Amino acid sequence: MKTRIAIALIAVALVAGCNKKSTTDAATAGTAPGATGAAAGKPATPKPVPATLPDVVARVNGTNIDRGEFERAVKSLEQQAGGPVPPEQRDTVYRQMMDQIIGMKLLSQEAVSKKVPVPDADIEGKLAQVKSQFPNEQAFTAALAERQMTPDKLKAEIRQQMQAMKLVETEITPTVTISEADLNDFYTKNPDKFQEPEAVHVAHILIRAPEGSDEAAKKKARAEAQSVLAQLKKGGDFAALAKQHSQDQGSAPNGGDLNFMAKGQTVPQFEQAAFALKAGQTSGIVETPFGYHIIKMIAHRDGRTVPLQEVRPQLEQFLKQQRIQEKTAAYVEKLKSKAKVEILI
Repeated sequence: MKTRIAIALIAVALVAGCNKKSTTDAATAGTAPGATGAAAGKPATPKPVPATLPDVVARVNGTNIDRGEFERAVKSLEQQAGGPVPPEQRDTVYRQMMDQIIGMKLLSQEAVSKKVPVPDADIEGKLAQVKSQFPNEQAFTAALAERQMTPDKLKAEIRQQMQAMKLVETEITPTVTISEADLNDFYTKNPDKFQEPEAVHVAHILIRAPEGSDEAAKKKARAEAQSVLAQLKKGGDFAALAKQHSQDQGSAPNGGDLNFMAKGQTVPQFEQAAFALKAGQTSGIVETPFGYHIIKMIAHRDGRTVPLQEVRPQLEQFLKQQRIQEKTAAYVEKLKSKAKVEILI
């Protein structure tokens, strides 16, 4: 996405919006601003979750939620959050996860009741997508075993998730529309989300000499950087030399292009040198903790408020997703009021 409304605004997990209780840092990793979350005021203290979970942690209309399914969901959450659930937040996060799994079960069961079609080909496709993340079948099987899973259990969980998603797509999504007034209202009330800071579009050539390198290695790296700089001064093509010499594997194939970067996004030595250049200029040798850089300024962009017209598609998608979450939460609550839900922890 082009702008600062950016990444934080798009795509929240489907059932995350079903939870109406307070949300901890771990549970909200990746949640967009404005999404359904904690109510104002101090949240209620959750019921303690036992240290050892029983084999069956809940039942939804007679269907078991077993310990393995629950623990896999928690593990997935921890991977998204980038770390384990803090002990002092365990009860809150586990109770919220229970709510989300129950919501998924209710949606899945309702999809079956309404005969919402989920083609086997779609399930097989999703299963193939999961398998493709592993180098071979043996690694896939080992990963399942580590999680106390079987291919059949995995397929069943995929089917359940897809049933819930299909139900939302057929019952809720078609009822959601975002008007011009909605867009204008959010844009006007959230000016901070549409600020784009001053930034520079630069390319670089990096000859690595990481912190801790001995003097001989640093001397060799600097000499190589000086050789490349000499070629540039003789009229050498920056992009071609970056592809040939740069040791930044992420940018070298693109001629060293780093796209736009704002202040604070890189180390001070690189930032100071980059922002001091004018469009079209090339720096001398710039030393950072990564090694020796030669920086080319491509363009400078002043800070600005991004116009609504420029972010309209992203904002419309965000608001639509937010409204779908809200309606899904209400839909789940309605299903829950008619269901037999037993929480066994």
